[in-house]
Amino acid sequence: MALDRQRIVTEAVALLDAEGLEGVTLRKLAARLGVRQPTLYWHLPSKAALVTALAEAILDQEFPELAPPEPDERWQDWLGGLAERLRRALLAHPDGARVLSASQLSLRMAAISELAMSTLVTRGVPLRQARVIVLTIERFTVGHVLEEQAPRPDAKALDGFDMTVFAEQHPTMVSGIAEYFAPGRTVDDLFRECLDLVIAGATARSDPHRE
Repeated sequence: MALDRQRIVTEAVALLDAEGLEGVTLRKLAARLGVRQPTLYWHLPSKAALVTALAEAILDQEFPELAPPEPDERWQDWLGGLAERLRRALLAHPDGARVLSASQLSLRMAAISELAMSTLVTRGVPLRQARVIVLTIERFTVGHVLEEQAPRPDAKALDGFDMTVFAEQHPTMVSGIAEYFAPGRTVDDLFRECLDLVIAGATARSDPHRE
């Protein structure tokens, strides 16, 4: 099979799924493809280019095409849905948020930002505020997923940890976590509620009639 950029990126995504971002190296990728490492440089001249290609592939899976909201759809609801799709795209692969954060220039992410900003401007949000709103939503989403995908403490890190003492020292925090998830809420619910709060604040600031 001929070696082309698409085949390289497809194999790189498979390597990411198998070993996470730390395991994605040009050496390992070349071995999986059965070629010498310098061969890859014709298509991806550096590790940075490889990471950017991974980011594009991750986003393309969830955003094969982009469309503005329907005429009767609130921009707040549409923007929230866009953020949820971005989260799904990043969660679909180990270290997805790290890949996007480390990418140098994702044209697909730029297209998402362009559509979001132009949509808000079309709906009457001033350009400066539209940029800040979109940037805030994107960074909140990526940051949230970074936290979700962060490694959990291992046994060594928890050695000597006393949950009873911790709860006594942080009663409000522990009670708040227990209260929130007790009715069966999930991390998806938590993301959506936090996102709604961010969007509500953005809506208030973009209202030209507010005092």
